[in-house]
Amino acid sequence: MERVHVVIVGCGRVGSGLALGLVEQGHSVSIIDKVARAFRRVPDDWPGTVIVGSGFDRDDLDKAGAARAGALAAVTSGDNSNILTARIARESYGIPNVVARIYDPRRAEISQRLGIPTVATVTWTIDQVLRRLLPAAVVGEWTDASGHLVLVERVLPEAWAGKALRNVGMPGKARLIAVTRAGVPRLEVADLVGQEGDVLHLAVLKDAVTEFDRRLDDAGDAPGGRSRQVGS
Repeated sequence: MERVHVVIVGCGRVGSGLALGLVEQGHSVSIIDKVARAFRRVPDDWPGTVIVGSGFDRDDLDKAGAARAGALAAVTSGDNSNILTARIARESYGIPNVVARIYDPRRAEISQRLGIPTVATVTWTIDQVLRRLLPAAVVGEWTDASGHLVLVERVLPEAWAGKALRNVGMPGKARLIAVTRAGVPRLEVADLVGQEGDVLHLAVLKDAVTEFDRRLDDAGDAPGGRSRQVGS
């Protein structure tokens, strides 16, 4: 598994739990929090970096290594702060995997439309955040009894925006089942055209997950037209 640098904004229960788990997996982590005492949630000998500051302050993000980060989680108690942090991470630093914790469902919908994956408080778990920060590390959320078929969730890469989602699949290896758009799940996917922020739900043969991820991430493999059906 590729090791990445992760910036976490907010050192509460979820933020500290993420930080500890990511370091155990071999990733490097920086945590930003406005309150110094929040860092009591991580051990004194924790190898990551702690920064007293704000997730939307460029100087603090620079100290946290945002310029080299592969992922950022905005998990403070403030919706607006998390949304702003996530937008800066995506638009100013080009961090590929960004997720924001949102309490208000209306704000969550707006964030999804802006292309920022969110996790609502009602369903919030550390595992769900990890799926969005490190999608390549997740094999599947469910596996059938044979161990050969898995269900996976992937955020639609920008290269697929504007392209027919029926072409996402791989014949005999991967099938698109549903799409969550702006927080709303949709099962009728045959005529959908990809939009930034779409979350794809697919059934994939376990041995083909890596191949599927490579194809999904390769901009050159994204079919351009709506009439050509590569897979379903």
